[in-house]
Amino acid sequence: MSGHGKRYEAALAQVDREKLYTPTEAINLVKATASAKFAESVELHIRTGLNVRHADEQLRGTLQLPNGLGKEVKVVVFAAGDQAKAAEAAGADIVGTDDLKKKIEEGFTDFDVVIAAPDQMAIVGQLGRVLGPQGKMPNPKVGTVTPNIGPAVEGAKSGKIEYRTDKNAIIHLVIGKADFEAQALLENYAAVIEEIIKAKPAVAKGKYLHSVVVTTTMGPGIKVDPSVTRDIAEAETAQAA
Repeated sequence: MSGHGKRYEAALAQVDREKLYTPTEAINLVKATASAKFAESVELHIRTGLNVRHADEQLRGTLQLPNGLGKEVKVVVFAAGDQAKAAEAAGADIVGTDDLKKKIEEGFTDFDVVIAAPDQMAIVGQLGRVLGPQGKMPNPKVGTVTPNIGPAVEGAKSGKIEYRTDKNAIIHLVIGKADFEAQALLENYAAVIEEIIKAKPAVAKGKYLHSVVVTTTMGPGIKVDPSVTRDIAEAETAQAA
């Protein structure tokens, strides 16, 4: 007997679990099966063939979604002096140093991104056991440890997201909200897939993208053809011309 409710079962009935949908079909189906009373997040889960036990096969980076995430991104910044002023001017939600560290140690978690000036990493480093498991530890590789605080805050606020492979070589991302226009979701989807393909490690062997699934927060998974980035109808039209 299924542990899911009637709403989920009704959505599941619309999905062919064996079919590989085109991105456009999948996005339209995601919107059709989003039945919660709130605007559900649209999630993208990409299973790669990478051997993440090897450091040179781990993926981590950032990209700017063309249409943002459809939500307010809360950014906290560790900075002092002029860099703190730059953070505040760029729209950071909270700016601090030791005071911010104490607040997080006491259980404050209502933020999405942590950005730090390089001279603050001695303080931020002490929060590794708190921020690490949440995937929020600042890292120079993805631009969240930087002397250029203002642009980093603006980027995070406007929909710049981080991606990384987990221990099972899967990348989990949110690409928008179910109440986005289908075209906006498709553009965000394509931007992610194109970025992941571009970021393929040179040492990677065998099949790279094993599976791609889109889903909403409360909905069933919909399998997408990993070999198609954008609307397949456009490709077919181009071939026929």
